Amino acid sequence: MNRMVILLAAVFLIFIGAMSSIYVVDEREKVLVLQFGRVVATKEDPGLSFKIPVIQNVVRYDDRILSRDIDPLEVTPLDDRRLVVDAFARYRITDVNKFREVTGASGDTAISIAGARLDRILSSQTREILGSVSSNNILSQDRFALMLRIRNGAILEAEKMGIEVVDVRLKRTDLPRQNLEATFARMRAERDREAADEIARGNEAAQRVRAQADREQVVIVSEAKRESEIIRGEADAERNAIFATAFGEDPEFFEFYR
Repeated sequence: MNRMVILLAAVFLIFIGAMSSIYVVDEREKVLVLQFGRVVATKEDPGLSFKIPVIQNVVRYDDRILSRDIDPLEVTPLDDRRLVVDAFARYRITDVNKFREVTGASGDTAISIAGARLDRILSSQTREILGSVSSNNILSQDRFALMLRIRNGAILEAEKMGIEVVDVRLKRTDLPRQNLEATFARMRAERDREAADEIARGNEAAQRVRAQADREQVVIVSEAKRESEIIRGEADAERNAIFATAFGEDPEFFEFYR
């Protein structure tokens, strides 16, 4: 009976040992095998692998392309027109040994540490690259070339952490809030001034039209009076001619008519 118990216990321990020596490498991750805290193996191919139970353990790192949003930062282009830039980067872990050496951690903790360092690298490159051009370049189609320059500048620094920067994008480029408010105020003032100018020009044009109408009215009335006087004079002359003729033909009747 005791032998059976010992045998079953031995089989159980062997089973537990065998199970603890087996681990699976997922296609979406890379694995380091540690022995007393020192890396003894790197596994990147998916499938089953083995380790020595108890004295060895595995740490896992994400092998997918990861995204990192960079905190909005203020840049000053060559024309001193300050801008707030909101960017993000995509990256992946290429050298898992170097990545662990730099971060000293695994899992989400390692990602967080590396992300903070990557933020500093990208912020520095963004300020340097965007500070070497004008704001018009940043806001135009040139921004795609600028994003490539930022990425290329960050690649060398990121490689020191075992990271490959796949892409860098500028999501949003705005004026700082205080500048934005000042710009809106300036735009409103310009629009108000333009409206006042339009009103003044309209009033001036209306005055010219009224003055012209008054002048034309005076001319028309004057012409009408002149023509009226001419017509009245012609009528009087014709009437006098008729009277003269009538007087010449019949003085007695004309005397009677008077």
